[in-house]
Amino acid sequence: MKLLRKRTKQLNLLLLFILGTYLFSGGNTAFAAGEITLYTPYTSISVPPGEVINYPLEVKNNTSGVITVPLQINSLPSGWSTKLNGGGWQLKEVSVKPGESESVSLEVTVPLKVDKGSYRFQVTAGSMASLPLTVDITEKGTYQTELTTDQANLEGHADSTFTYTVNLQNRTANKQNYALQADAQAGWNVTFTSGGKQVSSVEIEAGASQSITVDIKPPAEVTEGSFSIPIRASNSSTSSELALEAVITGSYGLELTTPSGLLSTNVNAGGSKTIELLVKNTGTAPLSDINLSSDTPVDWEVSFNPKTIENLPAGKSTTVEAKLTSSDKAIAGDYVTNLKAAAAEASSDAQFRVAVKGSMLWGWIGVLVIVAILGGIYVLIRKYGRR
Repeated sequence: MKLLRKRTKQLNLLLLFILGTYLFSGGNTAFAAGEITLYTPYTSISVPPGEVINYPLEVKNNTSGVITVPLQINSLPSGWSTKLNGGGWQLKEVSVKPGESESVSLEVTVPLKVDKGSYRFQVTAGSMASLPLTVDITEKGTYQTELTTDQANLEGHADSTFTYTVNLQNRTANKQNYALQADAQAGWNVTFTSGGKQVSSVEIEAGASQSITVDIKPPAEVTEGSFSIPIRASNSSTSSELALEAVITGSYGLELTTPSGLLSTNVNAGGSKTIELLVKNTGTAPLSDINLSSDTPVDWEVSFNPKTIENLPAGKSTTVEAKLTSSDKAIAGDYVTNLKAAAAEASSDAQFRVAVKGSMLWGWIGVLVIVAILGGIYVLIRKYGRR
């Protein structure tokens, strides 16, 4: 009897132990280690801030029965976000047939504002399996707008248009519409071009960038020196500014005239006239290879000595001889001849009025004709006058 009571007590204790184990486990089936395997080939990767990582995950059932596997992400860094996707849906668990695998995609979004360093988290399948993952952030991230250029300083003369290429990068988490502005001195003209069109604003997706061309034209009266032109891309939530610099090396100016300032002359038909020209460099930078040319009436000619001025310093002048030859068929009257002095950087025109006088030969011929007519009349009077 004692033995029976003892065995009954042992049996009750065993039943209580089994029941307690069942209740403690929440009524779920317990799994042995190694029955589920989580696998990805990319367990340690390096990415920049703001990157979206897509891990291919494989969930393998090593048992002889179907297992529904709960999937979770543990120890995820602050500010990071994840999604588990499969079959076109977001999911929290996956059911796997015995001896088979199911493919799942893990999407991890790294925030833009993150410190450089190594970050670790785990993908877990309940208590059945754990897959540690490591992400190395290659640089310190920011949540801001960046306006940059490879060449912020350009040199040119006063007549130049300074063209800069700038890059506007949206390092925020949202699409941004930026107003483009320039803080230039009075008289300076600044235009922004993107995609071949002049713009005053641009829209940039989160994490994307856009190239913008900035054209700056100085005023005509600008002097030599260095000038700063700040430009800005901004909206109500973020902005960035960049200072561009234009260095004016000098102004170019050229004047073609005569020492007296008189732009008129006279010449006989078929005759020649030498005109002394004055070429002035009115700018603040030297000029080279100044070529002289002309635009004359038909059958007229102009030759220059010298034809080309090799160098003319700023503020200096030099003389050039222009030999003007009129057509021998020219009739008396006023004619216009255009003379031009031109360098690569500047040019000047002078319009000459040329008065043509009749040829002396035709004058003498006229006199002889008149004399001949008078002589003929005299002869006729002598011969027939008495009758």
